[in-house]
Amino acid sequence: MRSIMNISEVANYLRVTTKTIYRLLKRGGIPAAKVGRSWRFNRATIDEWLRNKSITTKASILIVDDEEVIRALFKETLMRLGHSVITAETGSKAVELVRQQDFALVFLDLKMPGLDGAEIFSQIKAIKPNLPVTIVTGYPESDIMVRALAQGPFGVMNKPFGGSDIIAAVNIFLQITEQ
Repeated sequence: MRSIMNISEVANYLRVTTKTIYRLLKRGGIPAAKVGRSWRFNRATIDEWLRNKSITTKASILIVDDEEVIRALFKETLMRLGHSVITAETGSKAVELVRQQDFALVFLDLKMPGLDGAEIFSQIKAIKPNLPVTIVTGYPESDIMVRALAQGPFGVMNKPFGGSDIIAAVNIFLQITEQ
């Protein structure tokens, strides 16, 4: 990847939408330089910005996934950065946790046994309508995704992903909600 990126490239690099990047630019929440009528982003500066956000902003995050390896990846990655992480392997456990605690963000697997991600998302929104949810999926074109979309807006994180993708998603989310 080039060291200087445009809006589409930085959105792809951070795994967010271009709309999110524009929102961050409007609030002055992401380091960028305007060249003529275009925005430019230095990759090293973006990486440093992400590291600094990781160090300063701590959040309580719920991870909902039936796969132990995915829950462990999220938990290990985010706890290393000082975030409070709680995991749930079932939709019913996730819904109960949302009733009992305040979370800054939920990462929710779309394809789950029993209650699927769309149903869990619907129940979470009924309990806490403003709680941000990021759907984690390997099936972005599925019927379950269509049903989830009908419930309201959410972030999407496509599988496969790694620790750096998790960090970028959380940092972008925390940056948006702080402002």
